Amino acid sequence: MNTCSRSETLFVGIDVHKDTHTAVGISPFGEKLFEITVGNYENDFRDLTKKAVEVGLRSKLSPYFGLEDCHGYGERLAEFLVERYPVTHVPSVMVDHLRRKATHPEKSDSLDALGVAKVMMQSIDTLPPYTVTEESKIAKQIKEVSLDRECLVKEKTKLKNQLHSLFYRIWNTEYEKKFKDPFSVTALRYWSRTKPAGDEFLVRTMKRKVKRLVGIHEEIKELDQEMKHLLEKGGYTIQTASGCGTTIAGMIIGEIGDVSRFHSPGALAKYAGCAPRECSSGKKIRYMKTRSGNRRLNCAFHRMALSQISCTGNEAARTYFKGKVSKGKTKSQALVCLRRHLVNVVWCMLKNKTEYRYPQV
Repeated sequence: MNTCSRSETLFVGIDVHKDTHTAVGISPFGEKLFEITVGNYENDFRDLTKKAVEVGLRSKLSPYFGLEDCHGYGERLAEFLVERYPVTHVPSVMVDHLRRKATHPEKSDSLDALGVAKVMMQSIDTLPPYTVTEESKIAKQIKEVSLDRECLVKEKTKLKNQLHSLFYRIWNTEYEKKFKDPFSVTALRYWSRTKPAGDEFLVRTMKRKVKRLVGIHEEIKELDQEMKHLLEKGGYTIQTASGCGTTIAGMIIGEIGDVSRFHSPGALAKYAGCAPRECSSGKKIRYMKTRSGNRRLNCAFHRMALSQISCTGNEAARTYFKGKVSKGKTKSQALVCLRRHLVNVVWCMLKNKTEYRYPQV
């Protein structure tokens, strides 16, 4: 946004909640022009836009809306606004940083909405625009499936740990000799049918947890099929990359959403926390690994990089990794370099809908 457009913009920051949304509009100079609290229904949204237009006409400014949450409680409002006005997503961390700089860092709905508007005024050029496209809708569905699967995997691990203890109390160490994997589908069916001698309460508890674990196995299978269907529906190809199966592909696409939000691989790398942070002073120039960015997306790229340098991974990736180590980098630093390179590859594959066919890294 150039200086002329910025001087003609009414920045409307919105703090969203389950039942109500609070909006504050400010001028390009930071002057508060209006404040309004509305409900979470379409008629309330019309009242909000009517108020913004009235103030805009009176001040000769064009409304530009910013929401702190576009995908949770603010999703309905964002979808209503994006059809009529420009809308941007304002990260809550930026609002929090602005609040901490204040002399009296107080918090309320009104102050949060004002903070969103001020962040817009200061950083409108770097904030991602909110868009509703077919690709973003599918990506959102993929993210929901991916998060559901992640929760089930955590629950499965918890149940396994509990069952280890129960098996030991019922069979002592003999249960380890019955099956190579005591939690395979065959083993679970055996545990659910068997009638061991001993404490009946322990046996009932064990069977109940085994039944739940079998159910989780089936649910995860269903979610994997759903994920595969959504990836095919969206025309995604990154699951063809070495080290990137359906699960990791779902994590990556779910967190990225519409790749057109990122104008370059570098922008995506910063969002994923895979770009090094410069920490230079005087003649000393150095870079450090950053801890910021989307940690779930960062984790997906990290797992993909580890898979590529494994024995069953990608020979080109292993050559790239060994080359970085031979140049004096530690294995950890070389892995960071590979992760950053994979961001470039994934960005190109999502942008051009191409399959993974790189002969060398």
